[in-house]
Amino acid sequence: MDLKEAGSSLDALISSFNTRIVELQELVIARNIYPATSMSDLSAVDTTLKTMESQIQAIKDRLQEERNAIPKAKKLIELSQRQQRKLQHMLAHMPSGMYESIGHSDQTHSSLIPDALDCDFLDEHSKVKEEPAVVPKEKKGRSPAPRWYIIAEELDSLSSYMRGRLTLDKVNIAINEIATYADANAQLIACPKKKLAEDTWEKALVSKFIFSFSTSFVCYMYTSAFKQEKMS
Repeated sequence: MDLKEAGSSLDALISSFNTRIVELQELVIARNIYPATSMSDLSAVDTTLKTMESQIQAIKDRLQEERNAIPKAKKLIELSQRQQRKLQHMLAHMPSGMYESIGHSDQTHSSLIPDALDCDFLDEHSKVKEEPAVVPKEKKGRSPAPRWYIIAEELDSLSSYMRGRLTLDKVNIAINEIATYADANAQLIACPKKKLAEDTWEKALVSKFIFSFSTSFVCYMYTSAFKQEKMS
């Protein structure tokens, strides 16, 4: 419903109330002329008037709620449109090499922990075989690491020295690789020991050990490990 239709509906409602008020005024005048015979009519008028007052108050409260919600709705729409434009821009400027990087990272991830990928699924599947009458509870999966790809405007905000060393494709591919590496480490840490090989379990212990230190040390250790893995 647009503003014109809403306005016409409100005008019709106000006109209906005004007509009803005129009728009530006429009944009051008639009561004053014939006071002895108007007691029953007066009680009916009071009941009708109270009902109308409650309806009018409910309409006023509803209109006030809608009026207060308009600025919030406008702000939400503006933020949604801004986010949509940013996502469309990122999708249009996604580097072609990123698709190859995603496929390579998935293969590396599967070779790193071959038994850990389906550990939760195997546990649930075994429970179904042992207890067919009990429906297993659905587990909430871990959300993947966010991939906040940059856009050209963000790259242009850097210094000329950094712009000479970086490109949009290089940065976005690196973001995707680091996020994939983080997903692999998170799944490695979460998987139980019995589902991992000995060398893979040692990597999981190293990751848990690194997380016990400060954030700067964690970044340094993971950057070093990431570079070593890229070189090997």
